[in-house]
Amino acid sequence: MLDDLIVEPMKEDFILWRCLHAGPLTRRNIDAPEPNVEVDWPSTRARNIPLLKKLTRTYGACAILARDGDSVVGTLRFYPKALCSFADSGAGFCLQQRPPAGPQDDLAAREFPPREGLADKTLFVHCLMIASPPGDPNRYRRKGLATRLALELVRWAEDQGWSEIEANSYEEIPLLYAISGSVGRRFWERLGFSMVHQDTEPAISGDFLVKLRQDTVAAGLRAEDVTNRYEMRLDLR
Repeated sequence: MLDDLIVEPMKEDFILWRCLHAGPLTRRNIDAPEPNVEVDWPSTRARNIPLLKKLTRTYGACAILARDGDSVVGTLRFYPKALCSFADSGAGFCLQQRPPAGPQDDLAAREFPPREGLADKTLFVHCLMIASPPGDPNRYRRKGLATRLALELVRWAEDQGWSEIEANSYEEIPLLYAISGSVGRRFWERLGFSMVHQDTEPAISGDFLVKLRQDTVAAGLRAEDVTNRYEMRLDLR
């Protein structure tokens, strides 16, 4: 079944302006999200579509999508690392959050440095997500689709002249992946990435930390490793 999926860079004819937390997205359902008290969907859409279009026009792409027919079932979002600093100190690119975790409302209106003028031609992986239809949670997951998305990014980045790809990762805990979209360190190592830095994730605390430690022990890992954050890098030169 997965052999029939199309994996390719996102194009402007269908901008994936929100994420796959609730399942696959199509032209029919992307603009009709379920109500969420934490997300102002109209303003989120108005911010994200111009931003993603400008990123695509300026840098060639900012996401790799996996499609099953007309349904997007997987996505890998990435941005130039230099732009992450340019966007505002500490600003993130989570498309369903407000700043500082999400982009500024006026970011698309700013002048983006062209790729040719970037001193640092590193791409940063923001998230990687596989979605399955409600009631069929294993339809696409753990079948190699995440690897296909990552390999397509590597192929595309090499063709476009980027020098490195970086990604933050953690231990392979399903709850961490579901929330952050960050796959485990061993996933990137299998693709040739190396760990270049390790620190601690400050956002992991409180009741969430307690639950993660329980999941970590259940997975046969060390509880003290649950807050580890690993910077992974692949040299394309």
